[in-house]
Amino acid sequence: MVKRISIFNIVNVVILAIVAFSALFPFIHMAAVSLSASEFVVRNEVSFWPKGLQFEVYKEVFKDDRLFTGYRNTILYVVLGTAISLATTAMAAYSLSRSNLVFGKTIMMMIVFTMFFSGGMIPTYLVVRSYGFMNSIWAMVIPNMITSVYLIVMRTFFQGIPREVEESSKIDGASDYRMFFSIILPLSKAVLMTIGLFYAVAIWNNFFTALLYLRDESLYPLQLIVRSIVMVGQVGEAIDAAGADGEGVVLESLKYAVILVSTLPILVIYPFIQKHFVNGVLIGSVKG
Repeated sequence: MVKRISIFNIVNVVILAIVAFSALFPFIHMAAVSLSASEFVVRNEVSFWPKGLQFEVYKEVFKDDRLFTGYRNTILYVVLGTAISLATTAMAAYSLSRSNLVFGKTIMMMIVFTMFFSGGMIPTYLVVRSYGFMNSIWAMVIPNMITSVYLIVMRTFFQGIPREVEESSKIDGASDYRMFFSIILPLSKAVLMTIGLFYAVAIWNNFFTALLYLRDESLYPLQLIVRSIVMVGQVGEAIDAAGADGEGVVLESLKYAVILVSTLPILVIYPFIQKHFVNGVLIGSVKG
């Protein structure tokens, strides 16, 4: 039995290592290319380690003011959008977790229905325009304010909180609002952190919504600016190939540097939230 377990562990570790390496390889390769000298990148000689270490690419990237504008807008959208999404999702989930809610099951069926069927892009666009959200920060926040899956996960988490806690609070004279803000939310830090990270990552990576609803470049989020840079291939005064003296900046290196700069904040924040995932998602997905 011991031998079988050890063999299983070895195979499991090997498989997980392969999966982890497959996920990390694109980032390692992009970092190596962005830090390598032009001549090595042009000859396609860079794989895992940078050759001819240089930081000219990142100097060119940070010269572009559009990146700082994108960072400012994206941080605003993430902070505002995550706060609003968490607040509305938590309140809706707590209400739906109460067994005495009038038409609670009917409302849940309607929410589940939206997971499989939606109005479509054009009706959504018309709704956003009719509410006057076009070309404003609210276009990045309101249309995707609540995700049905996250609402159901949080509702299930609230249902798992012992009823005795709520009953004792009611005996002490606490109202529903006092019970929600003073008792339920402090007990739900795990699911709040997890769902909050999901919302934040979704808003951070969202460029399609901005592509549809924003026209003013000063409102563009970081991902839309990265998309335009990668597709058009222009950052500051960078050029597409190495110069005659071999000191030019290669377009491929620029693209990789821009992508890394745009994903770095989420990669840094993720490890600090990861410890809450097991309690936040698995506990919130056990019940039906």
